[in-house]
Amino acid sequence: MAEGGSPGDAGGGGGGSANSSSDTAAMTGEGSGGRRGIPVNTRRIRAWMVENALFIVTLSGVFFGVIFGFGLRPLELPPDTIMLISYPGELFMRILKLMILPLIIASLIAGSASLNARMNGKIALRTMVYFLATSLFNSVLGIILVLIIHPGDLGTREALGHGTEDREVNILDGFLDLGRNIFPDNLFQAAFQQAHTVYVPKKVIISNATSEDEVDVNKGIRSAHHIETVIQPDIELVRSIQYREGTNTLGIIFFCLVFGTILGTMGKKARVVIDFFTTIDEVIMRMVTGVMWLTPIGISSVICGKIISVDNLSLVMSQLGWFIFTVVLGVFIYQLVFMQLIYFVFVRKNPFKFYCGLAPATITAFATASTAAALPVTFRCMDEKVKVDPRISRFILPIGATVNMDGTALFVSVASIFIAQINDIPLGFGELATVCLTSTAASIASASVPSAALVLMLIVLTAIDAPVRDVSLLFAIDWFVDRVRTTNNMLGDCYAAAVVEQLSRRELAVSSSAASPGSSPSNTTHFGAADCDDPERGLVKPEANGHVIPMRFQEMTEREPEVVVLEIAVSNGRVKH
Repeated sequence: MAEGGSPGDAGGGGGGSANSSSDTAAMTGEGSGGRRGIPVNTRRIRAWMVENALFIVTLSGVFFGVIFGFGLRPLELPPDTIMLISYPGELFMRILKLMILPLIIASLIAGSASLNARMNGKIALRTMVYFLATSLFNSVLGIILVLIIHPGDLGTREALGHGTEDREVNILDGFLDLGRNIFPDNLFQAAFQQAHTVYVPKKVIISNATSEDEVDVNKGIRSAHHIETVIQPDIELVRSIQYREGTNTLGIIFFCLVFGTILGTMGKKARVVIDFFTTIDEVIMRMVTGVMWLTPIGISSVICGKIISVDNLSLVMSQLGWFIFTVVLGVFIYQLVFMQLIYFVFVRKNPFKFYCGLAPATITAFATASTAAALPVTFRCMDEKVKVDPRISRFILPIGATVNMDGTALFVSVASIFIAQINDIPLGFGELATVCLTSTAASIASASVPSAALVLMLIVLTAIDAPVRDVSLLFAIDWFVDRVRTTNNMLGDCYAAAVVEQLSRRELAVSSSAASPGSSPSNTTHFGAADCDDPERGLVKPEANGHVIPMRFQEMTEREPEVVVLEIAVSNGRVKH
């Protein structure tokens, strides 16, 4: 009996051992479902790190840049050393900017060519309405916050001294320059120059009995015959249209949109050109993927060099701390509350998941202080992280990088009223309304202007009769505030793409159904029930199904499509239409 019990005990022990092994396997992840010896939580952490590697390296660049920047400030490094520290960041910025122009051209042409002209118009209209509404809202938000917090007082003015900026601008000139840049007279010149209005002294012609001498009040007599006395008249300034360095992004965007839209209507013979620009877009995005692994070095160099080079950082922060707090608070209130609310109302999805998916692009925009420089990274996040339709993102993001200035509108409202506060200038409801409307309008008019925030502030201060020269008092902290407000601009473009995609989902479904498997959109025609309310089209209008591009039968014979797809609804075995 004892011997008979041993096997039973052994079997029981074996069963216990097996159960113990099973429990251990479950805890450690062994077995068919997991890798041997690696806990489940560790696998999940590794998977998350692999999936978010770009975010981790970008965040590490910001972290190390701040640490090294504040750590090296007490050493008071010479200018050459600061230049060498900033040099890798300079190269990183140059590489990003190098890819902006080909990326905008390729993405806009490929994106607009994939949609029909009517849909391009609808998307453009929805986008501009969204940009205008959010810019106006940011202006109102900035005014409310600056009035509640009241960061400016006379003591701040006495500590900072007087400003030195004497430049004047005209909002009318801004709108006229906007039109001149949208419609460039030379596309190649638009790649490196943009038109702007300047005021120059009027030339005066002075003549004597023997000759006619042309005199410039700045340069003196320019003819070969000099006269002994020249009467200097009062200098009269006149408008002059000149060109300055900088890519005319608006003009290139307009041309690419028109070019791509017309290209999409040409059918099969335009397929090669569309494929060409689509391939360029893919090549640039692969280049971006490689460049982003340089982010830790590039971004840390940019931030570290900027922190080291700022003079009197502690004094400036102490005097303008409340102003900085007001701007940053407004930016984060809009980003974390109102922007998420807009996304949830229109898209009906978790907005914070969308927000977190854009983290690499947000950090890049903060580090580079440029929505355009962050555009390659933004495209990558929109495609791979948040999964916005590429046809929409390729259409909206280049436009938004130039036109949309949500964060800038908020900053200009706060800064203009702050300058009025430190000069003890009372502002009534009319002046506040002027600040709000002028900030919104000027943000659109100055879309292509470098250092747009400065120009916008000059326009708004002129409108409310505040000292224009005091703009220079904010130069010392603009390097930081500019980075904060740029994140608002960049995220505004991305949320606009998500909202417009949701509003355009029916048109996108129609466009997608135009291409059947194995056929390109250029040689495929669908007929069905949607939008067939025109008797001339020859199709009866039953219930709309949303999977059709309406077409007259006459157009069928003219185009002679290679593939014709007829959608027939069947109910209970009987053909409905």
